[in-house]
Amino acid sequence: MLERQERFVTSGRLRLWTERAGDPGHPPLLLIMGSAAQGISCPEPLVARLVERGVQVIRFDHRDTGRSSVVDFDAHPYAIADLAADCLAVLDGYGLAAAHVAGMSMGGMIAQWLGVHESARVRSLTVVSSSPMGYDPGPAWARAQAGKPPDPDDLPLPSAAFLAHLAAGMPPGVESDVALFRVFNGPVRPFDEHAARAMLELAWSRATQPAAAAHHDLAGRTFAPDRLAPLSSITAPTTIVHGDQDPIFPLGHAEALAAAIPGSRLQVVPGMGHAFFSPGLPEEVADLIRL
Repeated sequence: MLERQERFVTSGRLRLWTERAGDPGHPPLLLIMGSAAQGISCPEPLVARLVERGVQVIRFDHRDTGRSSVVDFDAHPYAIADLAADCLAVLDGYGLAAAHVAGMSMGGMIAQWLGVHESARVRSLTVVSSSPMGYDPGPAWARAQAGKPPDPDDLPLPSAAFLAHLAAGMPPGVESDVALFRVFNGPVRPFDEHAARAMLELAWSRATQPAAAAHHDLAGRTFAPDRLAPLSSITAPTTIVHGDQDPIFPLGHAEALAAAIPGSRLQVVPGMGHAFFSPGLPEEVADLIRL
């Protein structure tokens, strides 16, 4: 059994649920999950393997997810910088001056933000299944919808399978999310539906207000000057982990990140999509996280 500790920390007016797994005396690793994702969406085998590698793993529920505070977004809109401030509040809550940081999907954009703007707090950086934090896909979408050819700077759009799932318009709930995670998994590696369903059922059961997680999509579309800061200013040792079957951010997004962050290491995981619910995959990803 892993040694675990749960606690709430404060970030301004908000309370954030957090959990630490592993020996508190070991170097810390902060896991930042993606849009609308609770901390528990990081599979247990991934956390366990990281603890075996000799770190204490800290994961948390973003604002508007899980057991953390729900925000009135219309009255108090927020952006990536505010979600990054929550990450710093988590570190402060554990009395940590700095940590290894690993972010998945939108969490990878938050991790980039920390690497650029709060470099002293970041021991190392791992960006998993993500995209450059300053990249705006809107113009590429507009060109595609108008039948125009892409510009050289356009990054690849999501896969047809993902777009078809969105178009299907399934009602919110566990079944819809299981179907989404099957698309996330991609067509190459086997999908561990049992593990994904168990996580999603737990997530729905512990969410204070499930619909609030949609605010993350609005936050992700906000492009303030802080997101446009050059990634070349990142000084932390950086690894980019990306699947070659990612249906949300095809591999070109990872290649753009690797080109933008000096000295970064790109680790392409064959057959991986945009989630970790395939047998053996959580451990494989855990072994690639920079420590």
